[in-house]
Amino acid sequence: MIPFLFLSTVLIWGTTWIAIAMQVGAVPVLVSVFYRFALASILFLIILAISGRLKLPEKKHQVGLISQALCLFSLNFICFYTAAAFIPSGLISIIFSLATIFNAINARLIFGDRITKRVLLASLLGVSGLALLFGRDIISSETTEIFQGIALAGLGTLFFSLGNMASRRNSQAGISPTIANAWAMGYGAVILLMLIGLTGTPVVAPPDKTYFGALVYLATFGSIVGFTTYLVLVAKIGSAKAAYATVLFPIVALTLSTIYEGYIWHWSGILGLVLALSGNVVMFARKQSLQPSPAQEPLTTK
Repeated sequence: MIPFLFLSTVLIWGTTWIAIAMQVGAVPVLVSVFYRFALASILFLIILAISGRLKLPEKKHQVGLISQALCLFSLNFICFYTAAAFIPSGLISIIFSLATIFNAINARLIFGDRITKRVLLASLLGVSGLALLFGRDIISSETTEIFQGIALAGLGTLFFSLGNMASRRNSQAGISPTIANAWAMGYGAVILLMLIGLTGTPVVAPPDKTYFGALVYLATFGSIVGFTTYLVLVAKIGSAKAAYATVLFPIVALTLSTIYEGYIWHWSGILGLVLALSGNVVMFARKQSLQPSPAQEPLTTK
């Protein structure tokens, strides 16, 4: 059971990036992200209602849920979807995998958690890995597109990390993570719809089967199933071991990017990947006694 859950999480998170890349183009980014979370929230709430687990959020929890919606289910994905137009999806996954470092810094600033030498070492490895991964392309680039892609992916990861902090605070306030995410996805869809109206973005229907298939996959597997398998995995083996999924899914994403997007490997890119993933290994190689309590778990969804 545990190997199945772990493998499912890695494969789902690793393949969402190429599915995002498949949606870039004819449909505006705001509309694509809206489609994803509108569909995901509707399906999620129906599943909870049928299973008898659906609960209405209390008024005092609304600010927390809106904060989670802004950072986890709207602003961050606007950045990721836009970045996919400038850099390969596999490289976006590498930047996103460094969210653990963002989490450590934000947890220090917001919750007062201590930043350890382990975090500093992981940060050094991660930044060095990114420099090697992108260095050749940056040097040879004749446009600013790669810088835009890196900046957008980094900003999206920052928003994602802030969403983790909002999710952690919601958990501490007594909101079930599953309930919080189901409603926050719905709130995220409403926020996106408002942005579409305010910016005058045209609402374009899914143009073809490829786009529609990617949308259904991202809404169901990427936003519901992957999140659920990760939560079950955390419950069964703990957060430290479950988090190794974030170390492995960039490998899946880069493999798909190589096959479908023509990403070309160089020795510097391979070394950069090793360093970046090593930073994640260092972050998660914690002793059992140092694991945070379940109420303090940052929540992840992709």
